[in-house]
Amino acid sequence: MIGFNLSKRFIRVWQRNYRVYRKTWMISFAPPLLEPLFYLAAFGVGLGGLVGSLSYGGKSTDYTAYIAPALIAINIMQSSFFETTFSSFVRMFYQKTFDAMLATPLTIEEIITGEILWGATKSVIGTALMMIILTFFGLLHFPHALLLLPVAFLGGLAFACVGMVCTAVVPTIETLNLPIFLFITPMFLFSGTFFPLNNLPAWAQGIANFLPLTHLVELCRASALGRLDVSNVISIAYLVIWSVVLFPFAVTGMRRRLVR
Repeated sequence: MIGFNLSKRFIRVWQRNYRVYRKTWMISFAPPLLEPLFYLAAFGVGLGGLVGSLSYGGKSTDYTAYIAPALIAINIMQSSFFETTFSSFVRMFYQKTFDAMLATPLTIEEIITGEILWGATKSVIGTALMMIILTFFGLLHFPHALLLLPVAFLGGLAFACVGMVCTAVVPTIETLNLPIFLFITPMFLFSGTFFPLNNLPAWAQGIANFLPLTHLVELCRASALGRLDVSNVISIAYLVIWSVVLFPFAVTGMRRRLVR
């Protein structure tokens, strides 16, 4: 890309967001700690009693153990996406933080890279907190479950890029509800989160396989249950490609928005 100016100074943007996060850590810690408890109570205990167990990877799996990794994947998606949409939009439009950064030697590429990496970092933090809760319920298979942390960073990176592209194109903060309704919510429901994809019609399965959350759920589930195999490489490659393709769109879109 012509004029792509990126150096290690992007870490300063990451550090700025991290320092702000430390001041509000008590509020930020609550969702990833409490959310799995609510979902496990509603789906694992309530619905799980009706479902019992199902087949995953050729083995019978308790329904609660089946959905627990999907809850981690959902948290990864939401943490990074909302950080680079609503939070980044507030920093850009209302707080004028980006304008202040541009008055320093920081470039737009470095600002956006720092924002995206911070979004991915929040996914890792949330995943670590959820892992603590799920471990107490015996729902994670160690040491394989430790792979959830790098998976969280990769998935967070992909969805942070998605979020930043949305921030670059929406006219108002209220408009961010559209990608949530049209993109995030359908993935939440139809990416193999609460039921196997083979329960869907063939055409719906084809669409689901193009959704990034489907691949993130599969990686989280395989890591959490210790059932990794060669097929997971496809999911890793898909999320890497998703990030690599969307990152320059995010930078280009934000450059057009910020430089007038």
